[in-house]
Amino acid sequence: MIERYSRKELTDIWSEENKYKIWLDVEIAAAQAMEKLGQIPRGVSSTVKKKARINVKRIHQIENQVKHDVIAFLTSITEKAGIKARYLHLGMTSSDVVDTSFNIQLVQSGKIILKDIDKILKVLKKQARKYKLTPCIGRSHGIHAEPITFGLKLASYYEEFKRNRKRLVDAIDEISTCAISGAVGTFANVNPNVEKHVAKKLGLKVEPISTQIIPRDRHAFYFSILAIIAGSIERVAIEIRHLQRSEVYELQEYFSKNQKGSSAMPHKKNPILSENLTGLSRMVRSSVIPALENIALWHERDISHSSVERNIGPDANITLDFALVRLANILDNMIVYPKKMLENLNLTKGIIFSQELMLELTKTGFTREKSYKLVQDYSKKCFAENLDLFKLIQSDKLIMSKISINKLRSIFSYSKHFKNINFIFRRVFR
Repeated sequence: MIERYSRKELTDIWSEENKYKIWLDVEIAAAQAMEKLGQIPRGVSSTVKKKARINVKRIHQIENQVKHDVIAFLTSITEKAGIKARYLHLGMTSSDVVDTSFNIQLVQSGKIILKDIDKILKVLKKQARKYKLTPCIGRSHGIHAEPITFGLKLASYYEEFKRNRKRLVDAIDEISTCAISGAVGTFANVNPNVEKHVAKKLGLKVEPISTQIIPRDRHAFYFSILAIIAGSIERVAIEIRHLQRSEVYELQEYFSKNQKGSSAMPHKKNPILSENLTGLSRMVRSSVIPALENIALWHERDISHSSVERNIGPDANITLDFALVRLANILDNMIVYPKKMLENLNLTKGIIFSQELMLELTKTGFTREKSYKLVQDYSKKCFAENLDLFKLIQSDKLIMSKISINKLRSIFSYSKHFKNINFIFRRVFR
């Protein structure tokens, strides 16, 4: 992933240095188990742990000759650790090391992403409560619908990210497996207790049955969850972008003192961060199809999945982490304009109360069809001629013979729309 959209905490996880360190941890843990089982001499694991050094440059030099990354890694470790290192990898296959280590990297990444989600939940909770009763218009199809509050909008995002957090916890659990089962997964040359020891040592679970690899449906699930989280990021980002449009302008991304919005137009303040999140979300979601296609490999294994995972492993996790941190900062620092929200709420001069007016007319004896048509015709007239619906209805003698003026005023009131806000908030923030 390019540095512009990366945070060091995640790039460190996906560095070559960390990858080979995890490989070494797997090999040492396996050697410890083999020592206990009497399969290799005592002291191998401690000697390797003490003397081995990760030299990425040297590993790549050897790989250029032998064309095999795990062999190059083991050769490099033996050069530093000495003759005892020859007992490493006894009965194991490359995927035992590579797959187990890849899962560890996914777990490490997933735990950081969980912290990112926690930050978003904290910010959303704070902002939702702050704007709990700030009136704004609800929109469907981009058209004014009925009144809501800005806090309610934020609370819906909070609940969605709560679900995302749970999904990611499940995905981390799904991917937290270890396979040290040897070629084609039969344990022909490695004791199953080695796998058990490695799993416990590295905080994983044993893979109940592997082929020569850990089954890739697990990975497909993990990357699918990353994609869903990215979808939630974009949902919030698009809302911010729409609400910052000049003709709406109900909120704005924070714009620093010396920030410039356009090279050509000095007046511009563009929602560039939210637009960036839309693009980054697309990148994360693009990892899903390759991850799903990795499930179906030839027989007990091939390596068509390998090149895919070398790309989507770091890219999807690093990008999502960056996007989540950026979203938390946008939400924490956004500038909200309650007066503009109220102004937009009144933009259509009362036609947003059409449903309650229609329902009240049906209670007075009109059919639903007649009530609907009557209110619709008046609403169209208001919209076309920029008239006030309340005044139009008030001038209709037939309607006013059915509905009192006090009742009409209560219909054209926001209070009914907000009466259950506390109820909804209790459900979300219980």
